[in-house]
Amino acid sequence: MTKPVIGVDWGTSNLRAFLFDENGAVREARERPTGISKIDNGAFEAALAAAINVWAPDGADIVLCGMIGARQGWAEAAYAPCPASCADWAGGVRALQTTLGDAMIAPGLRLDAPGHPADVMRGEETQIFGALGEDEDAIVVAPGTHSKWAPVDHGRILSFRTFMTGELHALLLNHSILGRMADGAAHDPDAFAHGVDLSMADPALSATLFSARSEALMGRLKEHAVSAYVSGLLIGAEIAANRDALGAPIVVIASDTLAGLYDTALRRAGA
Repeated sequence: MTKPVIGVDWGTSNLRAFLFDENGAVREARERPTGISKIDNGAFEAALAAAINVWAPDGADIVLCGMIGARQGWAEAAYAPCPASCADWAGGVRALQTTLGDAMIAPGLRLDAPGHPADVMRGEETQIFGALGEDEDAIVVAPGTHSKWAPVDHGRILSFRTFMTGELHALLLNHSILGRMADGAAHDPDAFAHGVDLSMADPALSATLFSARSEALMGRLKEHAVSAYVSGLLIGAEIAANRDALGAPIVVIASDTLAGLYDTALRRAGA
């Protein structure tokens, strides 16, 4: 390895950079709040330099994934069709010459099956291919602003479905009547579990969400627990929509906190 190898997960809100050693293990990681929505006048190269120059003042081989390859990013890397193996997907990388070194932008994946709504992902496919070997089978759950559920067969992503769970939670707590009942965003395990159970039992999410207001008005849901309750309702609804997949091995790719919530909810659902 003649140059440092750096991987960058560059999303809408954040940039996460990883310095790899010669065996592919992460030596160091850095995170900055300079997602593509925070970049003015197309200054992507300057933002990247600020994140990685400390590792590679003389240049590096750089792999970028996530929203940086979207139409509004640095350079568009077209979506690869799904189903896709790692090799299928990697064949769609886009080369990018930079003053920081040779770069490649990974494509996302698209799903465009007749009779079903189209779906897309950018970044989660990189995590999935990295997490599973070529012979592994699992249902992969990648929670976040837009959660993804993807069945993987022998390392091949067969399909996926997106749930706007994280974004809906933020919108409901910050811009709806439910937020008026909430006092903070501290986690309440009991309220969260109650929300999960209710969504698993009742698929009418637009009705159960309103219970965050009515239960609080009746004094049965404390204001400090509203956020956790709404989170349980949304995650529970996400899992209920994937009820048929709960008998398969499930891999959750997320931060410790978010993975813990999904672990709790999935176990309550019988996974």
